[in-house]
Amino acid sequence: MSSHATDFKGSVLDAIRAAIEVAIPGARVDVQGGDGHYSIEVTSPVFAGKKTLESHRLVMSAIAHLMQGAAPPIHAVDALKTVVPATTP
Repeated sequence: MSSHATDFKGSVLDAIRAAIEVAIPGARVDVQGGDGHYSIEVTSPVFAGKKTLESHRLVMSAIAHLMQGAAPPIHAVDALKTVVPATTP
């Protein structure tokens, strides 16, 4: 994997996680990756009844600001999984 140049300061993983948690309160967010490429899994009841595309749009809109500009910290989201938590009886 080639190096991804960015002018972002700080932890990109933490920035992704925080942005999603602000947009989707109570979400459980797992982010992995680096060098501009990330895999994200978000678990939240807000996804219940939504189509996959709708759920993915919620997540992508939360991190859109991290994908803009001349040297953004996110080059690609290689995998995105949205999950509705299991209910317990």
